Parts: sequence; C-alpha cells; structure tokens
Amino acid sequence: MRRGPIPDDDDAVPKKGKVVTTTGGWPELLRCTTTKPPPILLDELIAEILLRIPARSLVPLRNSVCRSWRTLISSSQFAKDHLRRSMAVDPGLTHPLMAYYSQTYSYPIIGVFSVRSVMENPPHEPTKVVPYEGRRFRLIIGSCNGLLCLHDEERQDGFIISHRAMLWNPCTGFTSQPLEIGGLLSTCGFGYDHVNDKYKLFAILDKKSRMFTFGPKSTWRTIQDFPRCNYRGYLVDRVGLFVSGTGTLNWLFHRYLSFVWVLSLDLVKETFNQFSLPNRDSDDDHRVTPQLGILRDCLAVCYETKKTHWTVWLMKEYGVPQSWTKLAIIPHHPLLGRRPLSLQPIYMLKDVLLAIAPSGKFVLCNLNDGSIDIPNIDSSSDGMPKLCPLTQHSSGRIFELYHESLVSPFHFGLPSCSSEMRLIKPSL
Repeated sequence: MRRGPIPDDDDAVPKKGKVVTTTGGWPELLRCTTTKPPPILLDELIAEILLRIPARSLVPLRNSVCRSWRTLISSSQFAKDHLRRSMAVDPGLTHPLMAYYSQTYSYPIIGVFSVRSVMENPPHEPTKVVPYEGRRFRLIIGSCNGLLCLHDEERQDGFIISHRAMLWNPCTGFTSQPLEIGGLLSTCGFGYDHVNDKYKLFAILDKKSRMFTFGPKSTWRTIQDFPRCNYRGYLVDRVGLFVSGTGTLNWLFHRYLSFVWVLSLDLVKETFNQFSLPNRDSDDDHRVTPQLGILRDCLAVCYETKKTHWTVWLMKEYGVPQSWTKLAIIPHHPLLGRRPLSLQPIYMLKDVLLAIAPSGKFVLCNLNDGSIDIPNIDSSSDGMPKLCPLTQHSSGRIFELYHESLVSPFHFGLPSCSSEMRLIKPSL
C-alpha cells in the first residue's frame, strides 16, 4: 500500500471525532471534539485516588500536576488524611526510615536509610545511606508524624550562648526557621498533642520544666516540675520516647539491681505519671540495663534475663502494667555479644525484629526459627569518614526511627524554608 505525503502542521486541522497531538516527542493534550463533553472526575474521587499514593511519590508530583491538584496535595488537611490512612489503614503508604547523626564528631550531616530495605534486601544487596547536609551540626531530639525535631547550639568564644530548635520533614524537604529556645537544655522530648492538634517540645531549661508549642505564636511556659532522680537511680536516656496514639513522652528510670518505673509525660495534660516494668523472676538478681522501644505501635522494653537470653515485652494497653505481654525470648548468640546492656528493639516486620545488639551491630532476629543475620548497610557515602562502617559497628551515632509523611511546618503556622537541610547527591 502506498502512503500519502506527510501533511504540514498547517494541514493538521482538528476535525470532529479525531484525536490531535502535537508534533513533539510527548503527546500533550488528547482532545476529542465530539458533541459529548469529556468525563470529569469528582473532587472527592480525585482526593481518594491521591490518598492511595505513597508520600514519597506525591512530593515530586506536586510540580507536574494542575494547580487544583497541587493545592490539594499541599494542604494541611490532605497531609493529615494521608498520614491517618497510611498509619491506620494502609501502612504500605509510609516507609519507615532511620535517621542518625554523629555523636562523636561534629559533622553537619544527617544520614538516612530505609529500614524496610534493611529487612527485605538479600544479604549481598546493600542498603545505601543517603546523606543530608545542614548549615551546622545538629542533634535529633525526636520524631513524630514524619517530622524530625533538630537542636543546635549558638556559641561565642567557646561558650554556649543560646539553644535553637527546628522542625524538618526529610520527605518534603521543608524545615521551619530555627527558633531560639534559650537556657541550658538537658532532659527533653518532642511529640504531638493529638487532642489539641499541636506539636510540642519539652525541655528542662535552667532546672525548670518547660513546654514549647510550635505555631504562629510559639512561646515557652513552665509546667509541673520534672520528677527528680536521686543518687540511687538515673534516667537511661536523656531524650523521651514518643508513643504515637497516646500523646506521651517516656523515659526509663533505672536503679541499681532493679528497674523501678517508666516515667511518662502526657503532652495533652502536661503532667507526669509513672508505671512499673514487667516483673522479673525472684531468683534473677543479675544487674541489667533495659532498653525502651516501640514495636507494633506499642511501648516495648527489652532486658537480659538470667545471663542466658533477652526478653522483649510489649505493653498492649498503655499505662497498664498488667498488660505487659512477653513478645520474644532471644537466646545469647556470638553475633549479639554479651554485656550488661540489652538489645535495643528498633522495628518489627512480620516475625523479624531489627535491633541494635550489645555488640554494637544492627541485627535481624527471626523470632520463628531463632536465626540471626547482620544486614548490609552501606554508610560509605554518609559524609562521616571518621566513623567506622555501619556493617561493623553503630558506635558514635544516635539513631531515630521515623515514617515518611506530607506534614510540613507551614501547615501549623511556622515560617518554612527549604535551604537549611539539603540532599547530598551521590557522585556518578
């Protein structure tokens, strides 16, 4: 069959019932000129479709869709709805990630890697660390709803003259402008008041317990005094662990030869409470240092038992000591090491527990068959050359688990920017 000549652009006149495309490489607008109007998707249906897309895929989509979709994706209500759906209905929409900074050296870097990749990749396939560079060295105070609360110090002539706090969402790239918080900061924590829809930072400043609420009128106020620890005991961690859904920050109070309680701060009522840990056997007087964690959205604790194994407990009903339930018994293993320290539970996927062992290694504990594996985490490009590779040891680093979300500081009235933290692209 002989083909006719290719018409010029001027000859490509739209005709009824025909589909017209541009002469470029990509079709732009497929338009039908029939008498019937094109079908229109209802706004509710569009929102429902977008709510089913993971947060990391929606972020780049904001720059390539129409204005109405972009406005929807960037709204605070959509961010809340997406977060609620991803955490309660479809966890596959949010990816658990691990952020860390150097405790030993003042690198202005925060490394991030995928927890799911660590748990699902075969041993020969490494999980890459992605580095983010800030304008200065910052500590991670805590995480909540995809936001990381960062802290840094302003120094003059070698002396600390002020403290600053900043919120950062690594998924969206937005940060709040650094806020002056003043005073000498010691015990602290960051979390979400789900009743009043407020993000709060707790800190002991100059020996006073104070609460900072992030918003257009962010101010400090003094609250109930932090319960004091005497010479017979101490807090295991300086930073409180936020338990989502309860609106609480939690610290583990440890005393010689026994651990007494979990110290809890209710961010809604801004009051303290305490409750006991699981009971130990009467013949187990071995001195241990327990570790708090969050597994399956519940408060968890792990400690060594009778010098032979570690026991992991879950608190099924928050604040009720009778609801402590034994989740797993992990026997001693050469890869885990043996110290007074306990396994630090990080995350669970099905029946596999990711933890930091007393040996300092990240380990994968299969609770079904008892096997132990060392995941391959490639930290060679994390910008912290003086630290040993993560495949060998986690020492010198502080880790914080968070989940991706669309929540950004400007959603609750904070001035935002995208220049305080930037992604360091790996060299090709």
